[in-house]
Order: sequence, then structure tokens, then C-alpha cells
Amino acid sequence: MAHKLVYWTSTTLPNQWNISLAATEAGLCYLGLPHDSAQALEEWVTEHLPLYQGVEDDAPLAPYIAELSEYFSGIRHTFSLPLDLHGTTFQLAVWQELLRIPYGETRSYQDIAVEIGRPHATRAVGGANGANPVPIIVPCHRVIGKNGTLTGYSGGLDVKTTLLQLEGLLMV
Repeated sequence: MAHKLVYWTSTTLPNQWNISLAATEAGLCYLGLPHDSAQALEEWVTEHLPLYQGVEDDAPLAPYIAELSEYFSGIRHTFSLPLDLHGTTFQLAVWQELLRIPYGETRSYQDIAVEIGRPHATRAVGGANGANPVPIIVPCHRVIGKNGTLTGYSGGLDVKTTLLQLEGLLMV
């Protein structure tokens, strides 16, 4: 039986962040931020794509790297390439709602919970944000506390702050 393939690579973005990416034939499935360990990608693939064989290959990921580079250069405000998201039904609903948050805007965890029809699931929304395998592109950094404060971010609050500053939401 032939294995399905997941392509992966590591690169340095224009802002000097070292990231790792993985994509299947269906789309980008993983984006590791600067604080993520080198093993994080491998562990994520093993857990979420156990029937896939990993292949290190820059070529299939070049369009994603180009869009991320444009984002960090201030040229791109939306991403257009396909995603291959793997999560629970609840997580997928949260991530789809995150994709609706426009560049330069924020929403609260409560806002997301209400939008997906689960108004009492604010903490679960936070958990789904933390499990987001494709941060930046699925913009979990745009979710803040109800009182407007920056709250936890799986990539670290310094990364969240940098992303919100890039989008003009925080002063440098």
C-alpha cells in the first residue's frame, strides 16, 4: 500500500523568524512558530497524519513561504492557498471562524464562542486556539480577552504582540 505524502521544510522569513511548514496534497496542514521545537512538526504529523510518510521538499511549500513572506513584508493581508486542517469538529468550527477575522481586527474568545453557536464555550475556544496547527494563516493571534487584553498564545505572547503590531493593532 502506497503511503500518502506530507511535505515539510524549514525556512527563515523576512522578519528573521525560523519556521517549519508541512503540507499534504490537499493543502498546508502545519506551521511551526519560532518557539516551537524542531520535533514539534514530527510529533504533530505522527499524531494527526499517522498514515502519511514525511518527505523533506521545499518545492511544494514554496507558494506558502511566498505568501508568508509577503505578509511579513506588509504586502499581503489575506492568504489564498488551500489548507488541510485536522482537528475535532469543535476545533474545525473555531478555526473556520478565525479565518473570518479580517486583517487588522480582533475578536474576543467570547465573540468566537457566540459566532459558532456555543456561547458558554469560551474556555474551549481558547483550547481550540491553542491547538491551531496553522497559526498566522488561521489567525488565532487576532483573538484577545473580552476586556481587550492580550491573553495566552501557543507561540508565546512576544510572537502574538509582533503579529498584532504588524497588523497595526498595537503600537510599537
